Amino acid sequence: MSASLFNLQRDHLTHLQQTYTDLLASHRLDSVAIYSGHANPHFGDDQAPTFQTYGHFMHWVGMADIQHSWLVIQPEKRPQLHLYAPADFWHLPTHLPEEPWVTEFDIQLCSEKPLPTLAGRAAVIGDIDPTTQLALDAQYQPQPLVNALDELRMFKTAYEIACLSEANRLAMAGHQAAQAAFIGASAELDIQLAYLAASRQRESDVPYQNIIGLNNHAGVLHYQHYGLSSPTKRHSLLVDAGRRFRGYCADITRTYAGPDAPSLYRNLIDDINQLKDTLVESVAPGVEFIALHEQMHRLLADILIANDLFQGSAEQAVDEGITRAFCPHGLGHSLGLQVHDVAGLRHPDGTPAPAPEQHPALRLTRTLRPGMVVTIEPGFYYIPMLLEPLRNKTLPINWSLVDLLANCGGIRIEDNIVVTENSQQNLTP
Repeated sequence: MSASLFNLQRDHLTHLQQTYTDLLASHRLDSVAIYSGHANPHFGDDQAPTFQTYGHFMHWVGMADIQHSWLVIQPEKRPQLHLYAPADFWHLPTHLPEEPWVTEFDIQLCSEKPLPTLAGRAAVIGDIDPTTQLALDAQYQPQPLVNALDELRMFKTAYEIACLSEANRLAMAGHQAAQAAFIGASAELDIQLAYLAASRQRESDVPYQNIIGLNNHAGVLHYQHYGLSSPTKRHSLLVDAGRRFRGYCADITRTYAGPDAPSLYRNLIDDINQLKDTLVESVAPGVEFIALHEQMHRLLADILIANDLFQGSAEQAVDEGITRAFCPHGLGHSLGLQVHDVAGLRHPDGTPAPAPEQHPALRLTRTLRPGMVVTIEPGFYYIPMLLEPLRNKTLPINWSLVDLLANCGGIRIEDNIVVTENSQQNLTP
């Protein structure tokens, strides 16, 4: 761990300690106990699915695989980490890295699953059994406090931004390898394995299941399989894949045209790339993310018209829902310890800020402020179930051109963006 990163992490921990102290005072609490969580085994088995540490625990510790452990925060005291580390000849026990940040905690290694004792007015948060008793008058999962902690995570410290930047750097190595594998006529599984090798991670460590879609699979927004055979025709590849660094997630998407793609598809990839760049340049403090999402649809309408896919006006393309049929998802979301990070659909005071009725898939409705990190990911897809209703309407859609894209599936380009004091910083190389 570099000295500069540790200094940033130390400042991050100092910031958390002060903010938690203020929040505990405002909520009239003496302490908060945060449970790391744990994975539950599959039914009738002793094997468990991939696990991710509870976000507010990870906010302090920065490790994504800590189970059955507790973190206790009290004003004017060092954080107390009760780390479950049993003697086990079946598995390598949990251990902390030999890094300077560990000295910032009071750490107790526990061979049995710990249950810290709390005094005074305490809150307990995390995915816990409600019958767990840590203190007689403890508040379990008090929503006002959880909302406030979610809001705290909305604004990243310099340490967090450094971690997100490094996660992006590592992920981009994977994306370059995926592109090379596609050029080499690999199957989806081979492209996935190339991505994992180049980004230096095992499949259980990825922050979300990578989307590796060849041809029409690129039009399935969360395509969940990896084909074992290379297709005889190579029209397209969409790779939506990430990486963690100290718990923080990169979420990057790239799309490539294959040798069998029509020229129209190649032109659309260029246009969506330019659309992404335009939207990134529009990110700034005070900008409403809903307004950016609506700007995406207006620019998508221009792309439809410029490529002769729609022969009406841009206003008609938006008002008739045509752009939504070609791009049904939101422009982006908050990014951090979780890929779809917390508080994106709440106002700063914790009250709901739901997506507007006409854009129900939007995951972020906030006014952008310095320190927020968001994704910008415009898309364009050939999805039959969404396009079919338009065929029954009298609309100036050039279906002969649209149907040329059927084998290509779709396009998505996604970068990770920090909102700075005056503008933005693109973390995605």
